[in-house]
Amino acid sequence: MSSAPRILAFSGSSRAGSLNLRLLHEAAAACRATGSDVTSIRLTDFPLPIYDGDFEDAHGVPEDARRLAALITEHPALLIATPEYNATFPPALANAITWATRVGHNPFSGKVAALLGASPGAFGGLRAVAALRAVLTHLGVHVIPQQALLPAADTAFDAAGQLTHERTRTSVRGLAEALVTTASRLRDPRA
Repeated sequence: MSSAPRILAFSGSSRAGSLNLRLLHEAAAACRATGSDVTSIRLTDFPLPIYDGDFEDAHGVPEDARRLAALITEHPALLIATPEYNATFPPALANAITWATRVGHNPFSGKVAALLGASPGAFGGLRAVAALRAVLTHLGVHVIPQQALLPAADTAFDAAGQLTHERTRTSVRGLAEALVTTASRLRDPRA
């Protein structure tokens, strides 16, 4: 696809061996297979203090928040995998989103996003994905209806980190194709 969008991929988890990072890797590869250029980042590369208005008043917006917002601005599409902590997405992801919106403009507005979740539990991150969908929608992101959820994720990968479930691989490929198609059409309705 010649008009394939640039995609920024990241996870709410940066822990080595994270189930969500593994699932994100699969989805990023599926996006690349469509011809999209995927930039994968780790939120730990953007260390940010916990958002506090008094801190912002005293110190301004941290440079790492500006760098993160610039990357979001440069990419028309987002691919986000999130773990589920206490029925929502992790505080580190919420903090990064909050800081990114403090740069003087909303870098999320007009973006297209696809969401994924992996969990050892039975819901596969469903509640975290739903909560993240609500926040991103509020920020002006078109979150595609498709999502890829992976319950029992602790048994879904082989020793090499590859998905062992064909149904999940198919779901991830469909998610990637929907993200690329939607982002391309919103950018150029003739695509």
